[in-house]
Amino acid sequence: MRKLIVLALVGLLAQLIDGSLGMAYGVTSSTLLIAAGVAPAASSAAVHFSEIGTSLVSGLSHAKFGNVDWRTVGILAVPGFLGAFAGATFLVSLDGDTAKPWVAGLLLALGVYVIWRFLALGGARPTFRAKPPAAMLMPMGVFGGALDAVGGGGWGPVGTTTLLSSGRLEPRKVVGSIDTSEFVVAVGGSLGFLLALGSAGVDWGIVGALLAGGVVAAPLAAWLVRYLPARVLGVAAGGLIVVTNSNTIAGAAGLAPALIGLLVATLFVLWISGIVWAVRQERASRYEAELLGGGETVQVG
Repeated sequence: MRKLIVLALVGLLAQLIDGSLGMAYGVTSSTLLIAAGVAPAASSAAVHFSEIGTSLVSGLSHAKFGNVDWRTVGILAVPGFLGAFAGATFLVSLDGDTAKPWVAGLLLALGVYVIWRFLALGGARPTFRAKPPAAMLMPMGVFGGALDAVGGGGWGPVGTTTLLSSGRLEPRKVVGSIDTSEFVVAVGGSLGFLLALGSAGVDWGIVGALLAGGVVAAPLAAWLVRYLPARVLGVAAGGLIVVTNSNTIAGAAGLAPALIGLLVATLFVLWISGIVWAVRQERASRYEAELLGGGETVQVG
């Protein structure tokens, strides 16, 4: 029972971050499940099945608050589905012990990318050009969907960061559109895992616990997306991913426990320092925006 409560809290935290940032549900959940000893394929399968419910509630909530660009969702849906289905089939074919450090390395890279993306935002406010073209969205959907299934997360980091950096959609619609289209990606990945693993290969207790926590957090996150500082949450989520997966990789590499402890402690200090820095930057940006009467505006992309 205690384990299920902890997993429900994991699902709640992951969905709160994902619904606010447009990323990190799968990466955060998979990271913590793998760290707890769950095999990569089983971990990713549980995350994707739980995401069917959490992404559905999240999408409906974002739509209610006007955070969704339906054209973008429509173009992303089919490529994302196909990429996730193919990625799930590939992951299941890998040996669990062999795949674990590689998946952890993939998650680590995604965590670093998340941190870099939100630290690099700066205080400037972007302007937004025309809607993202299908030529950009379709390959992004295939790659993001495949990466999401293989790493247990990746749809958000790929989709959200690509769309934000393109300057084609305002941030709240980027987050809402990515979260809404994630429902189709979760269905594609889940079908791939179900065909490859069978229903016996899915831990439905983990699925239910993650789903319960995620469904509670989804409406709140959709409401908060306009108010929470994305930079601070992005650094916090990315840091958690980096610290946890570094520990997994160091253990797989056979490092001495003392060295692993020193590595994790060092990364933890850097993580907290990054959060403090992000908070200060957020305050400085708001203060500068007030002085300049709305802040500096730049074109992104």
